Amino acid sequence: MGTIRQNFTNALKTLQNDILRMGGLVEEAIANAVRSLAKRDVTLANRVIEGDALIDRLELEIESKCMMLIATQQPLATDLRRIGAGFKIITDLERMADYAEDIAEITTRIAHEPLIKPLIDIPKMAEITQGMVRDSLDAFVREDVSLVYEMAKRDDLVDSLHRQVFEELQVYMSRDPNTIFQATYLLFVSRYLERIADHATNIGERVIYLVTGERVDLNS
Repeated sequence: MGTIRQNFTNALKTLQNDILRMGGLVEEAIANAVRSLAKRDVTLANRVIEGDALIDRLELEIESKCMMLIATQQPLATDLRRIGAGFKIITDLERMADYAEDIAEITTRIAHEPLIKPLIDIPKMAEITQGMVRDSLDAFVREDVSLVYEMAKRDDLVDSLHRQVFEELQVYMSRDPNTIFQATYLLFVSRYLERIADHATNIGERVIYLVTGERVDLNS
């Protein structure tokens, strides 16, 4: 029985490491997508777009491992919550990666023209969201609810920056209709980063449920 339990514990550890690897790739994708936009670097943008396939494959591999653990190990309540949290987390990570890919695709569409304004708030948003992703996954591995709540506070800052970007770009568009095309894309970028932050708080909610069995809404 001890050997069986140890094997199961090892499998859970491998699952956690796989999720952390996927999360690391997502963090990198976010950073590179926004960097490609700021530098109008189509080569880097295409690297983000191509890298999304690896993240998608990882999601499927982790999902299969979760299913196998449930089918073969008959986990008890706490372990089942841990596996279930893994299921949900990889879905959130995959959506974040899709948003990073969307940002990179925007780079390929506007890279031929100079930016209508220096990017200041959007890179700030990207840095904050990357940290939120990292901390949400650390909280998952450590089962640290306090870290979840600390991470979730930063979602308000991302929302505030998103509103600031929106208002500033509205001014640009009202003053010069020639900026509407690019400004609209930049609004999308800001919105995508705001959504990534929401997915990080979703992961935090999974962690709280894992640890306490309680369902909370960190986005309310």
